[in-house]
Amino acid sequence: MSLGQLQVMSAIEQCRSAALGGHVERCEDCGHSRITYNSCRNRHCPKCQGAAAQDWLAAREADLLPVGYFHVVFTLPAEISPIAYQNKAVVYDLLLRTAAETLLTIAADPKYSALASAPPLCSTAGARQ
Repeated sequence: MSLGQLQVMSAIEQCRSAALGGHVERCEDCGHSRITYNSCRNRHCPKCQGAAAQDWLAAREADLLPVGYFHVVFTLPAEISPIAYQNKAVVYDLLLRTAAETLLTIAADPKYSALASAPPLCSTAGARQ
C-alpha cells in the first residue's frame, strides 16, 4: 500500500474514537452528558462521507438525460506519464481537446454513429405554425 492509502486507512480506523479527541455534550434541562468523539472527516470514510456521497450521487443521477450513455476511456502511453505529471494542465488540455475532436468526428460519420439515424433532440414536428 502507498503512504497515502495507509494514511486513509489510519484515519478511518481512528474515526470517532478517543484517538481523535472529543467533547462532552450535556443536556441543559436534565444534566445528562455523553462523550462524543471527533470524526476523521476523510472523504473516503464511510462514517463521515457515506450520506454525503449518496446525496451527491442522487443529485448527479437527477441531472442525467433519459438516454443511453457510453463510458469512453482515453489513455496515454506510459512513456508520456512523466511528461504529463510535470505538465498536467498542458497535457490534459491536449488530451481532452483531442478526445472531443475524435468523438465529434466519429459521431458525424453515419457509418459509425447511431446518432446519425436517431431523431433530433429538438424537433418542430407537430408545432403550430
